[in-house]
Amino acid sequence: TTLELEKTNFSPITRKRFRVDEFRKMVEVGILPEEHGWEVVDGYLIDKMSIGDKHASTVKRLNRIFNLRFSENLLVSVQDPIHLDEYNEPEPDIALLKFRDDCYLGKTPTPTDVLLLIEVSDTTIGYDREVKKILYAESEIQEFWIVNLKDNTIEIYSSPKNGKYRLARIVEPGETITASSIENLTLQVDEILGL
Repeated sequence: TTLELEKTNFSPITRKRFRVDEFRKMVEVGILPEEHGWEVVDGYLIDKMSIGDKHASTVKRLNRIFNLRFSENLLVSVQDPIHLDEYNEPEPDIALLKFRDDCYLGKTPTPTDVLLLIEVSDTTIGYDREVKKILYAESEIQEFWIVNLKDNTIEIYSSPKNGKYRLARIVEPGETITASSIENLTLQVDEILGL
């Protein structure tokens, strides 16, 4: 009965955190599907939100811009994993990586390979600011942008130190962004947002 359950002392329930390599083994043996809709954050599988038309279009636009202008100097990775540590392997919308001829065959990029990470946000703005930003700063990702589709702004975070970004700036339509982590990367906010 309910009264009996209330009197019973249950031991605390603990969650099990898994390392990224444990999730990979689960995929290899068929416990988890290879084509997944999740990323690994803090040892847990996080379901990725469904992507709306505006989000998808913005990711495609960024991919095109970066590939047309900078493909000789870097690699554009779209919604692929970045191995931050044994418990974290998020999949940012766009990662600009140091160029490698083998395109990272047999190696998941790590923070030392990353020049710039970009998350395109509409329904996930709070998660990207409160979870992803901290995760990227703690991993010393040098520069992180949030393309805020609700406010038509771009948030720029750079210069990580002690797990926090020391510099933050919001740019609006009509303004220009110059990346601090990639030489000669200057973009108009309007072209990123498709305005």
